[in-house]
Amino acid sequence: MGNSYAGQLRTTRFEEVLHSSIEASLRSNTVVPRPVFSQLYLEAENHPTSQNAGRTENEEDEEEDGSESNSPPIPYQMKTPPEGSCTTDGFCQAGKDLRLGSMATDSLEVPPGFLLVGAKSPSIPDHILVCAVDRRFIPDERGHNALLGFAGNCMGCGEKGFRYFTEFSHHINLKLTTQPKKQKHLKHYLLRNTQGQLVKGPLICWKGIDNRVRQTGPVGFTGANGGEDHLNGPHPTETHTASGHSALSTANCTDPVGPLHLPENPHALTNGNHCPPSQQALQQPGVASHGRPSVIGTITNAGPPKKRHKGWSPESSSANDAAAKAVSTATTGPRSDNGVPVSVSQGSPPTLASGESVTVPENLVQTCKLQPVIFKGHGNLPVLCGNTAEVQVSALLQACYRNSQALPRVYEQYGAAPIQPLSTEMQILLTVYYLVQLGSHQMPLVEDLEQIFMRSWRESHLTEIRQYQQTRPQIPPQLPGLAQPLTPSQLPWLARLAASSCGDGVLVLDTAASLTDGLRDTFQRLVDGKLAQTNYVVIICMGKSQDIESCVVVTGKHQTRALAESMLSPGDNLKAISYEVYSGMTTELRAYFNSLGPDGDMESLLEKASAESSGHFSLSSSQESVGDSPKPTCSEYHAEWHEIRAIQLAVARKLLSHVCAIADSSTQNLDLGSFDKVEFLICVPPSEVTFQQIILHLWNSGVLHELGLDQECLSLKQVEQYVVKLDQDAVEKIDSLIQKSKMNPYTLYILVHDHAHWDLSSAHYSGGGGSREGLVDSLLNCRQIRDAPNILTLHVTSFPFALQTQYTRVSPYNEIHWPSTFNNDVDLYNEKTKYFGISELLDSTHTGAGLPLLRFDSSFENMAAAVEDRFPKLHSAVIRTHILLQHYSVALMVASGQSHLQKHTSVETLEIVQCLLSSAQRCPSNHGHMVLLRVPSPALALVTQQRLTHVRDKLGLQNQFEVVLGNPTSALSLGKHFLDQLKVWMKVQDPDWTPRTYLELEALPCILILTGMEPLGESLPRSLKYCDLRVISSAFLQRTPLEQELGLAAYLVKAGARDPHDPRDPRAPTTGSDLSESDPEKLCSTDNEEEEVVVDVNSDLPGLDPSPPPASQHSQSDGSILDPEKPQPPPQLLPDPRDPNRAAPAATTGPPLPSGGRPSPRRRARPRRAPPRCASGARGRERNPPARWCCCSRASGADAGRQPGLPKSTSLLPHAAVEWASSFRPLLSKIMTCTEQSLYYRQWTVPRPNHMDSSNRAEGRTDNFHPRRLLLSGPPQVGKTGAYLQFLGILSRMLIRLMQVDIYDEEDINCSDKLPLVQYHQAGVTWPSTDILRSMSFDYTIHDPKYEGISLIYSPEHTPAEEGNPRRQEDVYLRRRTSRIKLSKYAAYNTYHHCEQCHQYMGFNPRYQLYESTLHTFTFSHLLLGEEIQLYFIIPKSKEHHFAFSQPGGQLESLRLPLASDWNPDCIKSPIFTPTTGRHEHGLFNLYHAMDGAAHLHILVIKEYEMAVYKKYWPNHIMLVLPTTFNGAGIGAAHFLIKELSYHNLELERSRRVEHGSRAQDVWPFIILADDSCVMWNALDVDPKSGSKGTERNVSLKQVLQHMESSADITQYGLCGLRKWSSRYGNQTGRHREPFSRGHLHDFLLLNVDLTQNVQYNQNRFTCDDVDFNLRAHSAGLLVCRFNNFSVMKKQITIGGYRTFIVKTKMTDVPTTVQPSQYICAPDSKHTFLSTPAQLLLEKYLQHTSHKLFPLSAHCYSHPVLSVDCYLNLGPEVTVCFVSSRPHSINLSTTDLLFGGLLLYFCDSFVTPGFLKKFHFLQGATLCVICPNRSSLRQTVVRLELEDEWRFRLSDEFQTANAKEDQPLFFLTGKHI
Repeated sequence: MGNSYAGQLRTTRFEEVLHSSIEASLRSNTVVPRPVFSQLYLEAENHPTSQNAGRTENEEDEEEDGSESNSPPIPYQMKTPPEGSCTTDGFCQAGKDLRLGSMATDSLEVPPGFLLVGAKSPSIPDHILVCAVDRRFIPDERGHNALLGFAGNCMGCGEKGFRYFTEFSHHINLKLTTQPKKQKHLKHYLLRNTQGQLVKGPLICWKGIDNRVRQTGPVGFTGANGGEDHLNGPHPTETHTASGHSALSTANCTDPVGPLHLPENPHALTNGNHCPPSQQALQQPGVASHGRPSVIGTITNAGPPKKRHKGWSPESSSANDAAAKAVSTATTGPRSDNGVPVSVSQGSPPTLASGESVTVPENLVQTCKLQPVIFKGHGNLPVLCGNTAEVQVSALLQACYRNSQALPRVYEQYGAAPIQPLSTEMQILLTVYYLVQLGSHQMPLVEDLEQIFMRSWRESHLTEIRQYQQTRPQIPPQLPGLAQPLTPSQLPWLARLAASSCGDGVLVLDTAASLTDGLRDTFQRLVDGKLAQTNYVVIICMGKSQDIESCVVVTGKHQTRALAESMLSPGDNLKAISYEVYSGMTTELRAYFNSLGPDGDMESLLEKASAESSGHFSLSSSQESVGDSPKPTCSEYHAEWHEIRAIQLAVARKLLSHVCAIADSSTQNLDLGSFDKVEFLICVPPSEVTFQQIILHLWNSGVLHELGLDQECLSLKQVEQYVVKLDQDAVEKIDSLIQKSKMNPYTLYILVHDHAHWDLSSAHYSGGGGSREGLVDSLLNCRQIRDAPNILTLHVTSFPFALQTQYTRVSPYNEIHWPSTFNNDVDLYNEKTKYFGISELLDSTHTGAGLPLLRFDSSFENMAAAVEDRFPKLHSAVIRTHILLQHYSVALMVASGQSHLQKHTSVETLEIVQCLLSSAQRCPSNHGHMVLLRVPSPALALVTQQRLTHVRDKLGLQNQFEVVLGNPTSALSLGKHFLDQLKVWMKVQDPDWTPRTYLELEALPCILILTGMEPLGESLPRSLKYCDLRVISSAFLQRTPLEQELGLAAYLVKAGARDPHDPRDPRAPTTGSDLSESDPEKLCSTDNEEEEVVVDVNSDLPGLDPSPPPASQHSQSDGSILDPEKPQPPPQLLPDPRDPNRAAPAATTGPPLPSGGRPSPRRRARPRRAPPRCASGARGRERNPPARWCCCSRASGADAGRQPGLPKSTSLLPHAAVEWASSFRPLLSKIMTCTEQSLYYRQWTVPRPNHMDSSNRAEGRTDNFHPRRLLLSGPPQVGKTGAYLQFLGILSRMLIRLMQVDIYDEEDINCSDKLPLVQYHQAGVTWPSTDILRSMSFDYTIHDPKYEGISLIYSPEHTPAEEGNPRRQEDVYLRRRTSRIKLSKYAAYNTYHHCEQCHQYMGFNPRYQLYESTLHTFTFSHLLLGEEIQLYFIIPKSKEHHFAFSQPGGQLESLRLPLASDWNPDCIKSPIFTPTTGRHEHGLFNLYHAMDGAAHLHILVIKEYEMAVYKKYWPNHIMLVLPTTFNGAGIGAAHFLIKELSYHNLELERSRRVEHGSRAQDVWPFIILADDSCVMWNALDVDPKSGSKGTERNVSLKQVLQHMESSADITQYGLCGLRKWSSRYGNQTGRHREPFSRGHLHDFLLLNVDLTQNVQYNQNRFTCDDVDFNLRAHSAGLLVCRFNNFSVMKKQITIGGYRTFIVKTKMTDVPTTVQPSQYICAPDSKHTFLSTPAQLLLEKYLQHTSHKLFPLSAHCYSHPVLSVDCYLNLGPEVTVCFVSSRPHSINLSTTDLLFGGLLLYFCDSFVTPGFLKKFHFLQGATLCVICPNRSSLRQTVVRLELEDEWRFRLSDEFQTANAKEDQPLFFLTGKHI
């Protein structure tokens, strides 16, 4: 702790140093070599590096003599303990417990002259060991006067006389690995609280205050590049840190002795002389133990060096700047948590002025009542010596100057010519101008000065930079226009001229020869009292080298105090406040306030008032307001937790759409289709109220029921498993979530991070032990959560600014901003609610229509300024809190009748208190208002509660209102009287019930003292009337903390009633539009709001709307409460400005309406009568909105812009944990939307090193965004909690919806109950028998519901229903019945399904190489086609083993087929062909799960023009591409080619197998024709004994096919199929109960291509081709079998398919409405031709007009139309009788049947005149002959001798409406003679 001879040059010559440095640089592995010039000075200690920047400042102690600073630490081996001694951590060697927790209540004997101190052991960092040490060896409160050596006693075993700390450390088992030193391991004083318990006290100040840097973040010149130096030695140093949050100060810090009970007059704790933490090196827990702390600015005192102490490091070299910035203050100790920088040094370190020093006068603070701050400017600052502890030095201004020099380089990078930066003279002059324009209580901001520099420079070089301007030019400030450059000689008098405009506020010293003389002169003026009215002294010196030197000395009392307090982080501020409170330093302050009464004794006045009140309280105004009118009963109220508003649902859907967008992206980061369940965990800050609040939200939201978790949560206690406080206990829950996510890959876990802007500290810079900082980073940003594919993180916050940086983890596309509910005064969501947030509060200050909602208490501020001057050493928060207590105490006494005390309180305080008391008096149920006091310090909050409770009880008001302490670390506590009231109001029967949230304090008259460094998301009730923020200090000048405090007043109000703060319309809703994205200040306030807290403007709550006036005549606020019987206007919160008797106080009136603002017409409210009603019930009606108003300090009210120069919150640094990326940036505009603000912050802010996102860029990804992370931002009290809970519910429903599909669920049609119930098969038979099947008759009737609109097929066994079915096929298709069925694990999927199991099957897995495919041609000929057909196969490399290729050349030869005797349990023998069109995305081609992983061959049959898109979506599938001529063909062509190709391939395979020794008939002849919408397959369980049918269960397609393929004599079947699934199948009767039947087969066929060789599909057909094929296959004698115990489910797919042909004209491609009658025309007519295929036109024409074409068969089942060799759909009105002309074919008996018509379609040679003469027709029956052309039509008529029995006319010949080149079809009609 002594000095070394730093600063002296080494004896080594400069050349040798330079040579050594170059050589070391060449040999070094480090990126940045050590600077040469830093080696020219003695370096007694190592400079901090990235490896040695991790130890706390208390570990920065002296090394033993002979230990070089740059040598590694000497390893230390502890002496072996005596044999048999105890070695347990926390116990001494005698086995006695030394831990503080165990000895807290023990009675300990401390020898005189000894102090109890706490020792820290590295092996048990969470415990403190109790020791007794001689006070002579402990430093005093300033860190001085500690003797060398040690003397201590063991408090466990009582052993005394330890003379060496090494010996003592052995005895207490510290188990050290380094040399034991008392400075390292004796940490805390130990004190006893009022309960007598031993507790941890302040830190021991081992390093003197005058030898350490008080690193600060000044309010003055706060910004991104700033800092403070604290020079305490002969040489100055700079701390190389960046501004921002200290990652080492607890974000929710409470004093260690905060929960202690404080007496009314707390006495000082007397365990030694303790310096307050604000003047100590506050311990930074949990930093890395290796290396040295980067306390660069530590300076020792000016005395001679002590013998055992070594020197200090003068400064960090410039080479360490980058490293210092990287580690910043997160590793170096005192760091501003509010974003204010400590001290920044940029560039190379300044050279010290040789031989010049300035001595700081002694007792400077005591003399001047302030601690001056020196801002370094230009040149070298002289060395400060002497009393340097009372002077602070900052490099912020110097950094600002240097930043302005970089402005030209921004333009030069665009190719502009070199532009000169601002000159030094202009920088100084602009600085003077800026300081002059500041108000007396304003703080300079570095952001403002940077903008001034930028505007001035840009203005002076406008012509040169205009073409390179990237942003819209800002209007420059009113600066002197200098036509010529400013010369050094002009600078002094111009600066003096500028300073003269503000009187003595700014003093310019330009006569000094050097900065040394200027500082001496300044110090002398301070001591002499000549700067009492001066806030800033600007020293300008013209050096001998003609270089200008400058600095700024801050001498204003307000400014210097704010700087001193802002130097500490919020956590350190709270510790300093706690020390002042608990050490008795406030005794003098309390005595001072006690003497401010009229008689000089406030306590005696309180006693007098107590005696006069005698427990009776009456308020004249309240009595008058009640009058003699009857008191109506007040309806009960309750907190509404479950109401979901329309906007919340809209936000939930926006969240859902973003999740779907992630799933739909090509990155495959989220596979929604694979999840079947949603679980969640909500993380909240460590606030008990917030925790319970979310639990009640969750319990009442119904989300647990929707997610199926309600059975697990039968009580609120069980709900706690889904909500976690982010403290040390959260580690277990997060780990459990990670483990569950691994064990349940099909469950999607949503991790909701509520109040996400809390604790942004990096885990790498956080403290260990009990520190909470960095916990969020270590838990939510860990690799397990980041990489888990089924964990999605949702951040929810009202302040997203710090999460929107250049290194953010959230993609801008994944941000969801709360939408605006109003657009042009139109309620978009019809909610009839308005949001009152910060923007509305600020707008009320500009309307000029009355008192603003955001008020400024000038009397309070004036008193605070006066008392702060009187007590310069006390923290301003302590002073302001005691002033507030004084005001409230006096106001309570005034309300109790002591009106003569009114002048001792403020108007605002009196109004608050009287409203609080009168509201409950006027309500028959004693409902009242809540008053919120924001006191961040827990220690002061406890003092406030005790004092207000004491005054209340003394005045007999204990039953009028409650004083509630809102501490985030503890639950709420209420008195019995008020607890009983709440139980009655809420109808609670539980005797043990207590309120757990502030929302449950609804209508309770109370003062809520909200403590903690920041609000942690606690929602406030509707009855909150006043928010008192007067204690909030100037340390909140960042956007997030400032808006967070102001946002406590935000609330929702029902629209439609008169708003007293909107002067435009007495009946208009509240001001303007809420939540508009065009207003950036809407995104501000607290989180975790109660979204249902909506105040009904029509409720009968008069106490909530007006603010009751003071009882005294001197009050200048509202008048007395109006008598309801008198025709007077209702009471108003805002007075009528036209009424002189109701004038607003001068201190609270807002500024005039700014130019450009909206007009504010002033109107008087209409007089009306209103009976007295309840003051705060939720069920009543209210006349006016209960406008909350906020009483704030200068700092918290800065956003209102009440004084010139105060910035809007949006221009401030957004958060302490971030910094501006550049001073050259555009200003944030108020008209920016939330999205634009996000992009602005993403571009212009970067996280500080202690920010958890600072390491995000270094994680090796191409982008910084986490793929499964969302950010929801929205204003407070607006409903974010309900929105994301609703999101969880609809997400679960969507996943269930994704796991469900619409399955066609229709009963079979055309079923008759009159069929004989003959059981052909025995119950439980597994496979069909060919003999039994042949004995069964073929069922000609079609039962598939999809064919409900087609012609019936005549069958003698079928009796049709009497009523006809007029529905057309298109209508049936659109209106078919479906059921929602959950997908089983054996389902087929479309392309949207991605899971790990089938990624390789699909070919989409990015880990696999993109699948390569080859195109092969396959040619075969067919008689019906008349030419060779060339098909294309697209075969992936992985599927080539299914094909045979010729060895030389690799020509495709055939598709390999297995033998019938082959059997493989994991293989399907039959190739699967799926014809498809238009369904590349929605077709169910992924059969991996359906096949249960079995090997199979699946071929997609596609059209040529769709080849590319199908190949893109299904790269690992085999595709058969149809010829070009089939692009316009229907499903019949695809079936035809599949079957004919398969037969041709069968012949090829037989030939190939024969060559290999197999028999031709042994080759497997079956293929599968499957529709592209088959999704699942079921099996019907049948009892083999009783034959009763059980339930259907899902089975794999593999099981179905293997069962069918293993049937006996399977090769004898021509066609096999499955039943169509129906949920009512078990209720049907008849032969459908047979396990096997003969009938029509659809959609899924096992086709024997060998037996069906001579039965082809009709290649021309578009519809009903399967019905046609079934009839012809049966007539050919083939065995058709349907497996009824298996069923296939078909998914409803409304996109694509073979039904999507559109009829359009030839002239245009635009679809037009064409009637079916226009589908045909007379040959050679001038009819409009259609571009639709001729076959489709024919089929559609017959379908719609056959009832006219065959009138005798219409609705006449007994006279069907005879259709030869084909089936065509003639519409539901006409019955068709199918017959085959083939020899030996099986036909119905038609002997006694008279036909109503004859249909001949493309007759072949088997149709002869003799064949037709077998049938009998009705007279007048219709003949229709269809042929491909007119020639064949005439030939057919002649060949069949049709003119013998049929009469034809020339007008009966028709053709389809096709052009000649489109080959129309022709048909001829005639009548039977």
